[in-house]
Amino acid sequence: MAEVIRMPKMSDTMEEGVIASWLVKEGDKVQSGDILAEVETDKATMELESYEDGVLLHIGPAEKDAVPVNGVIAIIGEEGEDIKDLLKEIESGDSGESSGDDAADDKDSSEESSEEAEESEETEESVDASDVNASIITMPKMSDTMTEGTIASWQKKVGDEVSSGDILAEVETDKATMELEAYEDGTLLYIGVEEGDSVEVDGVLAIVGEKGADYEKLLKARKQKAAKKKEPVSETSSSNGSAAESKPEKKEETSTSRSDSSDSGSNGRIKASPLAKKMAEELGYKLSDIKGSGDNGRIIKRDVEQYTPSAPAEKTAAGESGTTVEIPRVVGEEQYEEVAVSQMRKTIAKRLAESKFSAPHFYLTMEINMDNAIEARKSMNDYSPVKISFNDIVIKGVAAALRQHPEVNASWLGDKIRYNKHVHIGVAVAVDEGLLVPVIRFADNKSLSHISAEVKQLAEKAHSKKLQPSDWEGNTFTVSNLGMFGIEEFTAIINPPDACILAVGGIKQTAVVKDGELVPGNVMKVTLSCDHRVVDGAKGAAFLKTLKSLLENPVRILV
Repeated sequence: MAEVIRMPKMSDTMEEGVIASWLVKEGDKVQSGDILAEVETDKATMELESYEDGVLLHIGPAEKDAVPVNGVIAIIGEEGEDIKDLLKEIESGDSGESSGDDAADDKDSSEESSEEAEESEETEESVDASDVNASIITMPKMSDTMTEGTIASWQKKVGDEVSSGDILAEVETDKATMELEAYEDGTLLYIGVEEGDSVEVDGVLAIVGEKGADYEKLLKARKQKAAKKKEPVSETSSSNGSAAESKPEKKEETSTSRSDSSDSGSNGRIKASPLAKKMAEELGYKLSDIKGSGDNGRIIKRDVEQYTPSAPAEKTAAGESGTTVEIPRVVGEEQYEEVAVSQMRKTIAKRLAESKFSAPHFYLTMEINMDNAIEARKSMNDYSPVKISFNDIVIKGVAAALRQHPEVNASWLGDKIRYNKHVHIGVAVAVDEGLLVPVIRFADNKSLSHISAEVKQLAEKAHSKKLQPSDWEGNTFTVSNLGMFGIEEFTAIINPPDACILAVGGIKQTAVVKDGELVPGNVMKVTLSCDHRVVDGAKGAAFLKTLKSLLENPVRILV
């Protein structure tokens, strides 16, 4: 009997998946465990396995199509099995869900529906792109919060031959900069988005196909299909459509204004990584003056760091004694640069604004004497296989304190509070585009050297944009440390879904009272930001008191 394969929910925030590529085709025999397709979820690209033996009788969505969770992907059954009735059931079920009251109207006016269907067929015939041997590449949805992506750089240009697996472009999302692969062999016929411009999810990026194929017909057919979808929609949505149509004009202006930053070489474009471009802009270097050492002369981070600009010759003028010196009139020009907000920065702004204005914050600050911690760290590093930092000691202390105060290791869920029995510490890491929070899982059960090695590894992955969803999900408490930048004290905004975040300042040598005498000491200030819906002042103060006792006597952390 035929079995329907539906889109599984591959992550807690997933609402739909995009078919990145089909690895089988209709008529193929499949066995349980075979990979049917690659699916782009809100977190990563994952493989969809078959749990049935049989023949692939039907494939629903095409490559690059989005399918909602529990939506029909394919049907597997016995060879030659009749699935017409099953397909009718699926179609009627889908139309019932999507159409609502319109479905009833369609039943009462079946003649009108058939006429409209005939008219739509005639319209489609007016722009028939079935003979065009080419495929449209659209912007995939690479994360749960992504609504658009920015083309950081194109790795191919129009006319280049591409093979399946080649990197077409680097796309900046709200999480990281990812590589866009080609899933077809052919020639890059068309590029629809310039470097630095943004395009909405499912928007046209490029077209790959047979050399000389009429890709314009393909674009016209897509526009016609999009227009048909807008026809039955209200005037409000049609006005939105006109706004969307006017959007590319603005993008063209933006790309024109950016022509300065993308200095052109002999072929009109200089190859450089997004990070190298950003560094060059910040330092005021021209890319055309920097020699690239990467593949095909591509400019990378190392090239910018090693580049030394030639100093301009200084011109001085001195007047003879007793003569009048005419001061030339200096005419200046006010200049500024506007940079489009990155996807990561947009997400940070949205999430932290929601946290700040929805969670009632209050703050508790405490001074901790770090004299014993400094001595203990010296002793630990004599034996530790990796260098232990003060931040590692703070993370271990926080994990131990949370074990004694589980009410702080909690989350607000609206109609209930979740008290976590596990301790996952998020560690804020600053990267060029914003802030990432990789997670140290089960930190209370790990040694200081283990925590130190893991923090270094995650920080390196964050800076090289190689973090996986499992690296940043699941935090129950967050630590943000700015002490290494010379910051003595600050407050932090709670990182959802946590109820608290600890802001850690630098260690400062100051006068402290010890045994009734004023002596020099090393003091560190920490500030606990609390969500008052979950944690009250007394609970937060008790947590800080325990943390203070642990850090002032580090041996207690190990007990």
